Amino acid sequence: MTLDSIMIRRAREADIPEIAVIERDSFADPWSAGSFVDSLKHTGMWFLVAERPRVRSATEEHADHVLLGYVVALVMADEAEIANLAVVPTGRRCGIGGLLLDRIIDDTGRAGVRSLYLDVRESNSAARALYESRSFLRVGCRREYYRNPVEDALLLKRDLGSHLI
Repeated sequence: MTLDSIMIRRAREADIPEIAVIERDSFADPWSAGSFVDSLKHTGMWFLVAERPRVRSATEEHADHVLLGYVVALVMADEAEIANLAVVPTGRRCGIGGLLLDRIIDDTGRAGVRSLYLDVRESNSAARALYESRSFLRVGCRREYYRNPVEDALLLKRDLGSHLI
């Protein structure tokens, strides 16, 4: 799979079953399918998915896509928070998370967001490395924020004021 074949678009309700599977495969305390449906209805939520074309045989009629990951951000005036970002297990460390992160940074920045926040498990070194590679800086710690297992969350922030090229 090459990153060139990946498309990022707005999430749709028909995506929720695949999103819920990715969520359960990614987190010990996953969001429910209903939480994702509610996110689609909330005007302040920006909900994007990454997908690639499904490889089909010549006898199959419809070409469709396979979801590879998603990002959900809540935008409030000139601030936003990434509430959720996940990638299918087989697609991790392949650049998909970076594509989603770059897109939400770009889209929210173009919409006037000046500061983008997120929480990350202190032990999630792969996610922390991704966020650090995109200039997110630690601005706080939320003690015992995560459950299952209980763990601190690091609060990260990225200034978007001058992120556009």
